Amino acid sequence: MRTPTRRAVLGAGIAVAGSGLLAACSGSGMDHSAMGGKPMATPEGYVSPDGKEVADAEARRNPGPVRNVKLTAVETRLDLGGRTVRSWAYGDRLPGQEVRVTAGDTLALTLANHLPQSTSLHWHGLALRNDMDGVPGLTQTPIKPGAAFDYRFAVAHPGTYWFHPHSGAQQDRGLYAPLIVEDPKEPLKYDKEWVIVLDDWVDGVDGSTPDAVLAELSRGMGGMDMGEGDSGGTGGHDMSGMSMTAKKSPSPKPSGPPRMMMGATSDLLGGDAGDVAYPYYLVNGRTPENPETYSAKPGDRIRLRIINAGGDTAFRVALGGHEMTVTHTDGFPVEQATTEALLLGMGERYDVLVTAKDGVFPLTALAEGKQQTAMAILRTGGGAAPKASVRPKELDGKLLQAGQLKAADPVRLKSGKPDRTIKLELTGSMAKYDWAINGKKYDPAQRYGVRSGERVRLSFVNTTQMWHPMHLHGHTFSLPNGGARKDTAIVLPGRTLHVDFDADNPGLWMIHCHNVYHAESGMMTVLGYRN
Repeated sequence: MRTPTRRAVLGAGIAVAGSGLLAACSGSGMDHSAMGGKPMATPEGYVSPDGKEVADAEARRNPGPVRNVKLTAVETRLDLGGRTVRSWAYGDRLPGQEVRVTAGDTLALTLANHLPQSTSLHWHGLALRNDMDGVPGLTQTPIKPGAAFDYRFAVAHPGTYWFHPHSGAQQDRGLYAPLIVEDPKEPLKYDKEWVIVLDDWVDGVDGSTPDAVLAELSRGMGGMDMGEGDSGGTGGHDMSGMSMTAKKSPSPKPSGPPRMMMGATSDLLGGDAGDVAYPYYLVNGRTPENPETYSAKPGDRIRLRIINAGGDTAFRVALGGHEMTVTHTDGFPVEQATTEALLLGMGERYDVLVTAKDGVFPLTALAEGKQQTAMAILRTGGGAAPKASVRPKELDGKLLQAGQLKAADPVRLKSGKPDRTIKLELTGSMAKYDWAINGKKYDPAQRYGVRSGERVRLSFVNTTQMWHPMHLHGHTFSLPNGGARKDTAIVLPGRTLHVDFDADNPGLWMIHCHNVYHAESGMMTVLGYRN
């Protein structure tokens, strides 16, 4: 049994950077209470992330065969397809090496930190043990430079997931990768599978960094002086107490050209489309000028697993010349529906099936409201590749959004009145960049209490003029009226969205906007299970 979980790894981690799955080995439960990097102190009356209740919930998942993965977070140069930038990534690739396991497995992943800042790993969408959720200052202490951390947990549910840091604005660098959990009793029939990761990119372009972007945004639309930038480059906001923000060493004042976006609008998003004018939009780490090409045969049935890993951009996605049959969203099956285009907010995932036609086709991701696109190519025959500027007509065709879907029968939440309703008013403005929940910026000591066994309703009341993709850690919720099971859902400006979930995974769990810059400015809070 391995017990050290934070240790010096100088020189050792580079050899395993970006490595995939290693041979399965046997293993049993670990004493997480003895682990280095243990959770922060929990207020009296609440379940601790490494408490007995969490261990009991993990045991009920029946942890199975162990899959070992080694991962290293490093500073590196990344080729975006003709443009090379310096960034942070898992190994030397973008996205990071896909991790693939089978539902029922135990994932044992060691993250070695070779970055100049502390970091962490959050497993977006997974219902896992709380002390492995990867939120510094809440469920674990930060992984310091030169240290490592062993994440080990049962993976109970199949689906399309991904992982990224929960430390400051690091997710808007190259630190993300797909996590695919295969179903041992897969009901879908298909010939091939294509994992598609969408992203908006600014890091390393003309001196820009996500920290510099956050500093600029934090001054607000009026450029108001919020004080001298703090050591994290946050434009005067004191982020030192925010659990999602790793402590940073002193850094220069923000650099790079202005990145604040003005005038980006979308009817689909209720008005203002986003805050950041990104220089590039990517599919699988490539610009549309040098896209990834996926090869198949005419007639092949292909499963597309689409992940929006962006920081500030919703994507409208279409495959030229094809209809898509939606089978899953956020890892959970839905009553199948056909569409020509999909809208994905940050953090959302969709699985679709397509039957490949003969030719060369653009898979285009329009940065909604920002008028730029990312692209990849499906090739099943001869012909010239489409140009980067192509806009397939399907982008303006039948569009499907999460609220139109129904959960498949086996995963539909049983009807019932909520035992508890938690109102989460989304507040703030672009003018002051004072995003918050219920008027309060994130404080890790703030708790919205629930008890195990309750049916809980979250009422997201958006009083702002921006849309927000709201994400709940450690659970999936149901959209209204038998709607899709989700962990991330778009809440439009001026609207209220009620979602229900069963409180069946004890611990301390984040609820936050998955716009990186809104979250880091304060639009986060904590759901806490009471003893």
